[in-house]
Amino acid sequence: MTPKERLIVALDVDTKEKALNLVEKLRNEIKIFKVGSELFTSCGPDIVAAVKAKGCGIFLDLKFHDIPNTVAKSAAAAARLGVSILNVHAMGGYEMMKKCAESVAEEAKALKIVKPKIIAVTVLTSMDENNLKKVGIDDNMEKQVLKLAKLALNASLDGVVASPSEVKLLREELGKEFIIITPGVRPEWALVNDQKRVATPKEAVLNGATYIVVGRPIVEAPDPLAAAKRILEEIK
Repeated sequence: MTPKERLIVALDVDTKEKALNLVEKLRNEIKIFKVGSELFTSCGPDIVAAVKAKGCGIFLDLKFHDIPNTVAKSAAAAARLGVSILNVHAMGGYEMMKKCAESVAEEAKALKIVKPKIIAVTVLTSMDENNLKKVGIDDNMEKQVLKLAKLALNASLDGVVASPSEVKLLREELGKEFIIITPGVRPEWALVNDQKRVATPKEAVLNGATYIVVGRPIVEAPDPLAAAKRILEEIK
């Protein structure tokens, strides 16, 4: 994969105008943009169509987590939007993830489209082991992330979202083909913000990340294109 294929830019803004302005500035360098809860709630499915119309792929980051039937139908609806990647929470369990995978595969086959990659969120990068204990999980972070990643693999999902801290372990345990998307990536020149388990782009890729997701260091930069190019050069 080229650096341009590895870097996903998170459109962490609240209006269609802001999002498309960023896409227009970055689309010659960035192939996939992440549409998360804030932007999707503000703009609805139209934002997916608008970004796709500019020739870019979409990572729909809505982190579905509900009963299996609801998640399966939601994921099928996401597939109909033509997204490249969508995600669910691994904590939703094996049955939820399995039914989601089956539903998306059936929808893609019926529509004769490329099946979106389905990725399971393990543990949010804003959490640390103290946070895990507060919600009743006594395993250490690596053990918990690996357990959920293996569950996602067994449920026929394509990969996981995990912090840079767990990438190396997951790559060693789950093989070369399993997709690992890594948020919590912060260049040395950027603020950490509310992330707790972070690494630089170089560290994340060297440890085995398939994709890295960067939001605020690019989106909030005075020159988003220059910031993106700086990160691409580090990946290279």
